[in-house]
Amino acid sequence: MLKEIEDIKAKYPDTRAALLPALYIAQKEFGWLSLDAMKAVANALNLPESDVRGTASFYSMFRLKPAGRNLIQLCTNISCMILGAERLRDLLKDRYGLLPGGTTEDGRFSLVIMECIGACGTAPAMLVNTDLYENLTEHNIAEILGKYK
Repeated sequence: MLKEIEDIKAKYPDTRAALLPALYIAQKEFGWLSLDAMKAVANALNLPESDVRGTASFYSMFRLKPAGRNLIQLCTNISCMILGAERLRDLLKDRYGLLPGGTTEDGRFSLVIMECIGACGTAPAMLVNTDLYENLTEHNIAEILGKYK
């Protein structure tokens, strides 16, 4: 991880500009950003720990607590809500016991409600990890989640 951060740092004239990619690398390595992971990033970039923690807590793409193996980000903006995101959120709760901000008992999924993921023309939509799924229905969401073990 530190080698990867050093490689990223070399691409920027100011190491502060490497903070977001460095946090992403740390999260990819550990699954979430613990205080120790943020401290390692701060040390690698020679930045104050408070700057790193502040940045990590500002962006919703960073997880500050352990999460499931797969992160579901369900869009609830107006297009997605009109076209059934609320029913999909209820399905995730009823079928998987998955509440917004929560993780399934088996640690397979965590759910984050997103304001917008930019797929209004093909709503409702969600991300699972970095995979985008559009035109969701109660039937195909179960098929999609079946792919993630």
